[in-house]
Amino acid sequence: MSRNSKFFLIALGGFIAGLAIAILLGQAVHKTSTNEYCMSCHHHPHAETSWKQSVHYNNESGVMTDCAACHLPPEGTMDYYLAKAKTGMKDVWVSLTKDPEEIDWDSKGNLEHAVKIVYNESCKACHVNLFPSGISDEGIIAHMYYEDNEEKLDLQCISCHLDAGHFDPDYRHSQMQGVPVTSDAELYTSLAEVNEFKSFDETIPGTAASIRMIAIPGGTFTMGSPEKEPFHQDEELQKKVTVSRFFMAETEITWDQYWAFYGETQSEGHTPPEKVYANNEREDVDAVSGPTAPFGSPDQGWGMGSRPAITMTWYAAKTFCQWLSLKTGRTYRLPTEAEWEYAARGGTETPYFFEGNPKKFSGEGFLRSIFKADTTGIASYAVYSANSNNRTQEPSMVSANPFGLKNMVGNVMEYCSDWYSEKAYSSLKDGAVDPKGPESGEEHVVRGGSYMDDASRLRSAARGCTHHDAWLKTDPQNPKSIWWYSDMKGIGFRVVCEVPEGIQ
Repeated sequence: MSRNSKFFLIALGGFIAGLAIAILLGQAVHKTSTNEYCMSCHHHPHAETSWKQSVHYNNESGVMTDCAACHLPPEGTMDYYLAKAKTGMKDVWVSLTKDPEEIDWDSKGNLEHAVKIVYNESCKACHVNLFPSGISDEGIIAHMYYEDNEEKLDLQCISCHLDAGHFDPDYRHSQMQGVPVTSDAELYTSLAEVNEFKSFDETIPGTAASIRMIAIPGGTFTMGSPEKEPFHQDEELQKKVTVSRFFMAETEITWDQYWAFYGETQSEGHTPPEKVYANNEREDVDAVSGPTAPFGSPDQGWGMGSRPAITMTWYAAKTFCQWLSLKTGRTYRLPTEAEWEYAARGGTETPYFFEGNPKKFSGEGFLRSIFKADTTGIASYAVYSANSNNRTQEPSMVSANPFGLKNMVGNVMEYCSDWYSEKAYSSLKDGAVDPKGPESGEEHVVRGGSYMDDASRLRSAARGCTHHDAWLKTDPQNPKSIWWYSDMKGIGFRVVCEVPEGIQ
């Protein structure tokens, strides 16, 4: 046999072998991408049930969307095979090392996790027409906003359609109608009497809502943190500060309390901001203009009642205080940053108002991927990333600080009245009395950390600020809402009441 013939036979054999391998690999890829195979491998206890209730399975057209169509990039692309290999290795590792009973399945259904396992290019490959027959006016506005701002927003379709692939009966992405029923209790007809400086229950006339107000004695304390404190930041420069006595709400403002405000003040439709500002800033105002209806369910389906009200803007929180002042005749407002930290510390000078080292509680760092943080101690006082189940919780879950205040750290970040500046403390004079922060700014101070945060962000001295534009990123309205955030779930507030004149 000639040399050319041998070369031809070897090449032909290699081609046939390669073709056979490609066919086998293609069959293997196809077989391991079927719905049945996905269900046989994945342990999620509700995946099949919730999928078959979703619009990707249960719809008028009768067309079924396969698991791989959402959880892999478009088939035939290199990204498809790379993602499939990565996902397959992860699934094998989880099957070998994880106990399904110990996996937090609820958190797997949240948007924060969904964006990691659903591919936007696959959504767009299937949903070529974003304006199908029957789409609502709100849907048209939202999709036009998406098309015009896709690159700037860096959004995924699932950001607004979390229930499309796995049905969630509590998920909403339409405008809320009416006011939620908050309580069957009788409406208050009179105010609480405040004749001395002690804690009292503020009963709000015309509503069934009341707010437990804790008497906070004035005093001098060291604001900020020492340089040797774990996770200390330069902006936490220590200064001696004195604050006068005040009353502060025992808990963050709850949904029951916030809906009482919303029910009395809500604005119809999309009231222009300038009209709202013009009314609320009048000196002789006797009734404030409150929030317009939010899009979706602002409690995220987690529950209302005594859970902290969330997703409202700083302006909405400020307006709540204005409404409460008009209802009671007392002066309610957001706390200053100094008042907030003084109240949070409860007379302590340590990183937290309870015992413990932030390094011990923190889940940050390489070693925490091997050795879990010790939550003993902190879990009794704070709802944070290690124990929150990735959502807000009832105030009854935690114990109060030495002043009798609950959730001063964790659960939701809390607005302060101050404008935010990294240099606020460096420009603050030692011995300042009732400081109020910078005279102007672009963002406002938030304190306390949230259910999403690591223990390091829950230190009494830890500072934060609003990110107004980013938190409104997916709001399709023009102008954007002045009342509700579209991309922030971990924000709330508590109120302060100034001590009425003549109170001893």
